[in-house]
Amino acid sequence: MSETPAAGVALLVVDVQPTFLKAMAEGEVCLRRCRLAVEAARLLGMPVLFTEQVPAKLGPTHSDLLAAAGEGRAVFGKTAFSAFGAPGLTEGFAKTKVSHLLICGLEIPVCVYQTATDALREGMGVTILSDAVIGRRPADGQACLEALRAAGAHVLPTETVFYAMLGDATHPRFRVFTELVKQAA
Repeated sequence: MSETPAAGVALLVVDVQPTFLKAMAEGEVCLRRCRLAVEAARLLGMPVLFTEQVPAKLGPTHSDLLAAAGEGRAVFGKTAFSAFGAPGLTEGFAKTKVSHLLICGLEIPVCVYQTATDALREGMGVTILSDAVIGRRPADGQACLEALRAAGAHVLPTETVFYAMLGDATHPRFRVFTELVKQAA
């Protein structure tokens, strides 16, 4: 059994900056779920890419996530709402041969939604980690997730996605991932 996930899959963490997290009612919960996704992606050898909305003004990605990603991470500042407007990001996808994005972060009705629709338009596969995305207004977020699902994106919880990538309790990374899940609860 392979120890690496399907070729071409990357985790994209969208704008998880403390300034934005403070504005979200469930910001700490989202941060914990994003950290689980980052740790799981790293465990499986998957590229982890971050975007930051106007970092000079709004600050960097939450330090816990950057630490969890380790040194192999790539961070892209942007002013556009879609991650596809971040200079160098699409070249980063090409360099690592990314064809499917796992997306977590915020905010669902703005940056997550526009990023996912742009990825779909580019012919990429998209999976939104439903428990690792958030919006200020839950009803708006739900409407956007439904629209993304209708457009062809998968909308699934973090654990579901990564357990599917492991595939079997005999996977060499199964025990370590299960410990990450327990710590994130």
